[in-house]
Amino acid sequence: MQNDDWRLTVAPMMDWTDRHCRYFHRLLSPHARLYTEMVTSAALVRGKQLRLLEHSQQEHPVALQLGGSEPQELAIAARYGADAGYDEINLNVGCPSDRVQSGRFGACLMREPALVGDCVKAMRDAVDVPVTVKCRIGVDDQDDYADLQHFTETMLAAGVEVLVVHARKAWLQGLSPKENREIPPLDYERVYRLKREFPELVVVINGGITTVEQVQAHLAQVDGVMLGRAAYHDPYVLARVEAALYGEPLPGRDDVLLHMRPYIEAELARGTALKHISRHLLGLYQGEPGARGFRRQLSEGAHLPGAGWGLIEQAMTPSRVAA
Repeated sequence: MQNDDWRLTVAPMMDWTDRHCRYFHRLLSPHARLYTEMVTSAALVRGKQLRLLEHSQQEHPVALQLGGSEPQELAIAARYGADAGYDEINLNVGCPSDRVQSGRFGACLMREPALVGDCVKAMRDAVDVPVTVKCRIGVDDQDDYADLQHFTETMLAAGVEVLVVHARKAWLQGLSPKENREIPPLDYERVYRLKREFPELVVVINGGITTVEQVQAHLAQVDGVMLGRAAYHDPYVLARVEAALYGEPLPGRDDVLLHMRPYIEAELARGTALKHISRHLLGLYQGEPGARGFRRQLSEGAHLPGAGWGLIEQAMTPSRVAA
């Protein structure tokens, strides 16, 4: 395992980073480590919903994010993930939603570092791929650096080598998940301090990062950067960051779409509706002439019966298609 493996990552985002989104993001960034939406260990182990593990070979490196708090159940779920070919198993200790709290997982687990350590150890004993943790800098009134420090020490003792830290604390009462992504103030310095005090730990920073310049500034302090909503709403930022970090040539947006064509047509042939794929493409031309028209055509047409590649071709200007 090398620190560079986590230099650029795309956050796990519920209802967003499904397999279609990840395939699209991979075209924009050959090096980024991609993450699934959170899958609960109960869904895999008790619900036997192994279809949730579906992904394509083109997505690698790709990590499975699990939610849960029962060590043995998480160990079985992690084994399912590793057997399915995922390159990493990540434990969600950062999601603040009510539904997650009621299941005793997500950000509320930051109050129980010993339990998280037990979960991680059980998962590590079950798989050979890295087991990582995604957390916040704190929860509710647990707002002292010492709390994060203790949590990190517990993770290290359990064998965690990679910690992804959303640089906001989570309010488990009074704020919605959306508000939890925006209202608690960002505290990047706390994450930087964590890296200074635990140099052996691979520290990946997450939260409010939207530009190449910000990515580069963070990488002077920590090992990796995780892009979230910016990578979804303006996905071409992934190509810009890829070019800056790895020297990859910037792909044309049109070329990216054309490279999606075989995937889209194969998915349509197996019964996937176009709308499930095209919704991830809407931001590709963000900030470019014709972006609004592109979004409108896809939004209005993708749900109609028989919608296929032709709709995407129509949404591209004639000059783009010719290119």
